Amino acid sequence: MSDSSDRSLNLHFLKEPVLRKLCEVLDKTNSKGWRKLGEMVGSDRRFRVSSDEMEMCSLKVLELEGSPSRVLLRLMGDRGCTLGHLVDLLQTMGHTEALQCVKPPGIQILIQPQSVAIIVGHNLRLSCCAVGKAGVQFQWFKTKEEVHNSSSPDLVISPVQLTDAGFYICRVNCGDSFEFSQWAQVDVLNVATSCGLGSHSLEGRLKVVIQPQGQRLLVGDSLQLECGAVGRPIPRYQWHRNGVPLHFPEASKRRLTIPYLLLEHHGKYRCEIRINNERTWTNEVDVLVGPRISVQFSGAMECSEDDVFAFGAGASELILNSNQEPPYATDKVALLIGNLSYRNHPQLKAPMVDVYDLTNLLRQLNFKVVSLLDLTESEMRNAVDEFLLLLHKGVYGLLYYAGHGYENYGNSFMVPVDAPNPYHSANCLCVQSILKLMQEKETGLNVFLLDMCRKRNIHDDTTPNILLRVTANIVFGYATCQDAEAFELSSSGFTNGVFVKFLKKRLLEDEKITVLLDRVAEDMGQFDATKGKQALEIRSSLSERRALTDPVLPGDSSDMALAHNRQWAKAHELPESMSLDFDCGAQIKLGFAAEFSNVLVIYTHIVKKPEDMFFCQAHVTNFSPDLDVDPKEMNRETPEETGIYLLSSSLPQHCLYTRLSSLQKLRDQLGFTVCLQGSFKAMDELVDWTTDVNIGKPLIARLDLYRTMRRNSCLQTCPMPHSPCHSPGAEHLHHHIHHPHPQDLLSPHCSSPYLDVCEPLQGAVGGSGCVSSMLYDNCSFSHYGCTSSDSPGRASIPIETTDDINELQTVFINSLQFHHQ
Repeated sequence: MSDSSDRSLNLHFLKEPVLRKLCEVLDKTNSKGWRKLGEMVGSDRRFRVSSDEMEMCSLKVLELEGSPSRVLLRLMGDRGCTLGHLVDLLQTMGHTEALQCVKPPGIQILIQPQSVAIIVGHNLRLSCCAVGKAGVQFQWFKTKEEVHNSSSPDLVISPVQLTDAGFYICRVNCGDSFEFSQWAQVDVLNVATSCGLGSHSLEGRLKVVIQPQGQRLLVGDSLQLECGAVGRPIPRYQWHRNGVPLHFPEASKRRLTIPYLLLEHHGKYRCEIRINNERTWTNEVDVLVGPRISVQFSGAMECSEDDVFAFGAGASELILNSNQEPPYATDKVALLIGNLSYRNHPQLKAPMVDVYDLTNLLRQLNFKVVSLLDLTESEMRNAVDEFLLLLHKGVYGLLYYAGHGYENYGNSFMVPVDAPNPYHSANCLCVQSILKLMQEKETGLNVFLLDMCRKRNIHDDTTPNILLRVTANIVFGYATCQDAEAFELSSSGFTNGVFVKFLKKRLLEDEKITVLLDRVAEDMGQFDATKGKQALEIRSSLSERRALTDPVLPGDSSDMALAHNRQWAKAHELPESMSLDFDCGAQIKLGFAAEFSNVLVIYTHIVKKPEDMFFCQAHVTNFSPDLDVDPKEMNRETPEETGIYLLSSSLPQHCLYTRLSSLQKLRDQLGFTVCLQGSFKAMDELVDWTTDVNIGKPLIARLDLYRTMRRNSCLQTCPMPHSPCHSPGAEHLHHHIHHPHPQDLLSPHCSSPYLDVCEPLQGAVGGSGCVSSMLYDNCSFSHYGCTSSDSPGRASIPIETTDDINELQTVFINSLQFHHQ
């Protein structure tokens, strides 16, 4: 990359290793640190930073691993500051150490190593070509370990073994400077030589060498299907059942694993395999799932294995004995809501992880799952309204909610993200009101999993008058007991809340739902961190053995119900990926992925570029103001930089990623601009090409949840006081800052969401409410039912993953860079 193209880059596009090193230098408390840079920027009207913003930067020193410099550089980037502007400022300051962090590299990597899938016994070659101002040296690594005798541009392993599979990277040294290549993944397939493939190179070819095998299993068994293809770059996989793609993380891997089989998993399986624009399919195989039954007849009869699988294939006619028909659902529908980004109350982390994990598990149980994050009051009511439209006679309906909440007089209230401080019932959704509406649909099972606090709200004296019908199909799983808090673990990365931490281990079990929750309660009771503080409470009127694993046998649905089902399915379709051709000869792939029902991921990838084009990058811009897209979380080189923590391992590599959240706010079709930036060898300046794209209303946006009072079915049973925004005595609330003694950290400071005590553990200051936290074994806990204070931003929290190549890119480079020659 030329100096000019480097200088024109916005500060948001600084690579994470460069940014981290620069911040470490500027955070040093000396006369040339971040404060001096802020003073100079304050006098530049183009990037001016106010005194309040400088104060906000300074407060970052109170946070764990907080960086004032990182916040300052983000503010400068928001105002259009480029690397060239920053270099000029640092030169004026005379900060040579900081300049060393951002100076244009003397090394240019011309050819990056490519990921490859290869057969054991073949020859592996990874190549990295680079040039520098002086001679360059090479050193290859497999994850953190140096590869012996690997100091040439080509890494050759002959013959390759299964143990050679993994992630590889090349470090290029030139004098005192160095650069790392991209990561390359090597997948080694163990294929018998009888497959007909010679030892010749397979580069550029996509060929299936491992075909899945049909299986005959029983309910409760584990299914493992494996396929494999060779080619370069490494193939991508997508498993299908009965012609429909499967939507859970394991379905995009070479090995498909379903840990607990149900009768619904019976069917025909095959895998779609892609390399770039080339696609092929494996053979289609049958997976037969038989029930574990003890068949009772009036007379003696032999029952062969084939008879058992005959029962499995015709599960709708399965009879356990002569007098009892097993329970079944006419459909399964789940609405999952996670509220974490509260405007007037403490922000949470766990709801996002909890909703994501439960979504994947419930889909394996054949639930139609809708997963939504950060809903306002009207959006929550409209989402519930759409959920109710999918319910009819015999349907299993499940509502999971994670966020702030409270309980008054036996009624539970879910708090939207826009709830005022303080709030009361008029600002919240009453769970019992929703149950009443579900009962009117004659549902087969009503399950409520409420992951929230159940403390009393002293500012809400309303006593809802909700008359429920007597039905024997209601199950409440409360994350905590009455008048108690629910906790989320706060650690170095994203983790589940305490409830889901144990629930997800049991959710796929073929047990009556109340038995399953009893086991979860027993597991939670063994967790030392919350003993005596949080215990699962179950309330149930269930008289039959109803389980989440029960089969689905569609009943006679009305045309209206079928129409709403089609509408809901349509609202969860992703836009088709597309290829964009530009006049300069470059081709861009534009792809899409769904992290939640209201969160869309857009990624751009350079498919080809002209030979004389030296630098090429495609980014998206000009989104609808309805979405309030944060510019610093757009067009990033790793998914994590945009906030895509949970879906990162399923996304293609070497792209620019943008995360669009809150799609429910989109009023019109989603249009945006794709901008291609490039520079040619004969030119110093960047050249721009643009094209406009319209993808309609993606995912949940089609349901228009943003409408304030579209329908009022959920509101009709919720009490609505005349003055919802204020409660008597609110003006007397105040906030005490309390630095607790270590002994005090073992118990909550709050007994109510609105008591005026407590203080956070992570240096957050301010707010007008109360935060209740405790510390256990180096992990802090936050309550789901308290009010506001500042909390660490998402960008400062790393995600905990194991095999994410993007995390390897940042973590391992940091550990390797100290070993340069």
